[in-house]
Amino acid sequence: MGFGKGYGKVILFNEHFVVHGVPAIASAIGLTTDAEVVRHSGKGIELIDNRKGTKGYSKEKMEHQKEALRRVMDYLGFDVEKNPIRITLGGNLPTFSGIGASAANLVAIVRALNDEFKLGLSDEEVNNAAYEGEKAFAGTPSGIDNTAATFGGLIWFKRGEKNIIERLQIKKPVEIVMGNTGVVANTKEVVAGVRERKEKYPEKYNKIFKEAEELVYEAREALLKYDLKRVGELMNENHKQLQAIEVDGKELNFLVELARDNGALGAKLTGGGVGGCMVALTPGKELQEKVASAMEKEGFQALRTVVG
Repeated sequence: MGFGKGYGKVILFNEHFVVHGVPAIASAIGLTTDAEVVRHSGKGIELIDNRKGTKGYSKEKMEHQKEALRRVMDYLGFDVEKNPIRITLGGNLPTFSGIGASAANLVAIVRALNDEFKLGLSDEEVNNAAYEGEKAFAGTPSGIDNTAATFGGLIWFKRGEKNIIERLQIKKPVEIVMGNTGVVANTKEVVAGVRERKEKYPEKYNKIFKEAEELVYEAREALLKYDLKRVGELMNENHKQLQAIEVDGKELNFLVELARDNGALGAKLTGGGVGGCMVALTPGKELQEKVASAMEKEGFQALRTVVG
């Protein structure tokens, strides 16, 4: 039996903008998807998904998952007809949209394959294989999700011919709350929608993208100085920019406002948007609990975790 794991993630700044070459900041979170791979006597791939999360997520994403596995196997040159396998997915990372569940599961599967079949893959090669699979979920993924899922930690990421990936070190980890809207988003469609609108309204969109680029450099400085008040303010500003490119949603905006009203230093959507998750900056266990409880009182799921 082969075993592997991939981290969940939160994008703190510049989802969507990152697809178009603007830098972004993301962090792995302390939750993982685990994968077990065993050889079996059936045909091809048998997939058992024991992950918990948003109702209907696994069913809704099943076609994407099958395409992702095909892409990964092709990329690795792995013949599942000659080597039929059973993949079992588990772990404590829930299947919410916006938390990097697809990337985490792909990284975990590649690592489990690597473990069982002694493929000799480096972390970089694991990351590249997972990126290939991510195309099934996101169309044109930036690569930030699979990078966080593979390497962990807090990262500065800029997409390009060769992606720039830099580890950021902050003074100490900081508590966050991730609120789940319960809405399963089609990331591929949302990413394509931004691209279409950017082509249709270049002047408007170029201005927003430029502002997002300026903001993320300031956010990087604030994080490195551990100026959490400023980090929160910039998260609020980044949410406005994401609203301006039309990737927010009613439930997301409600949770963002609720978090701020309960003392979060900043809050914004995270991930693909439209549905999925938002993130609130809540340093200290007491504030984290207050914000998470407020979300749960309203009937939403809240994850308490840390970044950095």
